Order: sequence, then C-alpha cells, then structure tokens
Amino acid sequence: MLKLMYITNRPEVAQIAEDAGVDRIFVDMEFIGKDERQKGLDTVKSHHTVRDAAAIRAAVTRSKVLVRVNPIHDPLPDYVSSRDEIDAVIDAGADILMLPYFKTEEEVRSFVRLVNGRARTMLLLETPEAVEHVDEILAVPGIDEMHIGLNDLSLGYGRRFMFELLADGTVERLCLKFREKGIAYGFGGIASPGKGALSAEYIIREHYRLGSGCVILSRSFCDTAKVTELDAIRDIFTRGVAEIREVERECMQQSGSYFSDNRREVCRLVDQISKSMSGGR
Repeated sequence: MLKLMYITNRPEVAQIAEDAGVDRIFVDMEFIGKDERQKGLDTVKSHHTVRDAAAIRAAVTRSKVLVRVNPIHDPLPDYVSSRDEIDAVIDAGADILMLPYFKTEEEVRSFVRLVNGRARTMLLLETPEAVEHVDEILAVPGIDEMHIGLNDLSLGYGRRFMFELLADGTVERLCLKFREKGIAYGFGGIASPGKGALSAEYIIREHYRLGSGCVILSRSFCDTAKVTELDAIRDIFTRGVAEIREVERECMQQSGSYFSDNRREVCRLVDQISKSMSGGR
C-alpha cells in the first residue's frame, strides 16, 4: 500500500496520525527561497526546526520521521550551512532526509555526500531544470527515493493547476525513469476520497497505475490550523486513512480497463478544472 506522509511539528498530532496508520511524519524545515517563489499562493510554509524533528522522533515509535531540509546552501548570516543542518537533523533522529528544489546533479551529489548513508535520501523533484537533467541526476549513487513535487514543478512550467502534469504525461515519464533505475518513488499529495479539486480516488488510482509507492496527505486532508480539537483531528485521520485504504484495496483487485478508464477521466477532469481556473478560455 502507499506510504502516507503528513506534515506536522506537533507531537500530539503526530501520535494521532501514527495511530491512524500514517507511515511517515514529515517535519518541514525548508524556508530558503520558498516565500519568494510561492509568493501570493496559498501553500504550506512551515519552517519547522531541528528541535521539532527531535520532538517528533520522541513522540512516535512506528512511523518514520522524514525531514525536508533546505536546498543546498552555504552558511547564511542567520542560519547554518547545509552540512551543519543535515548533521543536526540526523542527530535529532531523522530516518529520511528530503532535498527540495534542486536543479543540478552537483547539488544532489553534495546532498548524498553530506548524508553519507546515515539516513535514507529522498529527492523532491520540483524544478524544470531537474527534469531536464533527470538522467544525470538519477545516475548519482546513493539516491534511495524520488518524489515529484507538483506544486513547485507546475509553477516552474507556468501551469494553472498542478495536476495538469499528471494529465499531460510528465509524471508518467518521470516515474518510468525512476522505475528503470530501481528507485522507489511517489508524487504529489491527496485529500480524503471525495475531496480535493481533483477528487483523491482518481489520484490514488493513478498512483497504482504508475507504480507509485508514496503520497503526502495534503493540508486539505486535515488542516490543523482550522480543526483544533484533538478528538476532531483524530476522527478525521481515522476515517480519512481508512477511506484511502479502501480505495487501495479496490485498486489491488483491478487491472486493464479500470486504470485506463480512470486515466481518461483524470484527463477530462483536469482539463475542465484548468479551464475553469482560466475563466473558461
């Protein structure tokens, strides 16, 4: 089944997510350059810390702790270098480190070298430059997982709706390259089935068609800035994860036309949503 990831720095929410069956608790330390490139967009900008990573590590036992560090960088006036950041995150107990917003093979080599086998490495492919050089990037030894970041990648290509990259074959082409290299992969995020601009069940079926193994539970799955009561959060996670797993069990029993029919519907819906976002043009 898909490995489910959820972004939080709250230990009590992490425990609820773990109890519901979330596989990875996602601590998001990325902030360098993020505000500028996502300016004006309603996206998650967490800016978690090493202390948050340590607190989540202490809070969960079964779920893995995934930390998104910053893009490769030298020391800043008010922040440490990538080397010191990565060392601190590993010392805090991270199981998986994610590198965001890279563009070159050299950045990936630096990341793998700095991690040095002390944790799993996951690359968040979210720039057109990385797509252009993906073959050279995938040739770098030491990459454990790839994840396609649809938000920033769609911004980079000037798309209105991030799932256009799923409909136009971009995600499929990249997944095939990952599979050929024997690297585990995933893409994007989902809400609960029946929710989201493109309803989650359509996306889950595409994950299965493409052989994806990982997905983020998006803010629209459970927005703890709006839902504050722990019992309500627990109910959302319990029901939502169960509904996702039910769609997955259905996928496991299907083949052939089930997935091709779903893909055609995804393309139709994405086109419809994209046109509505551009005023019907």
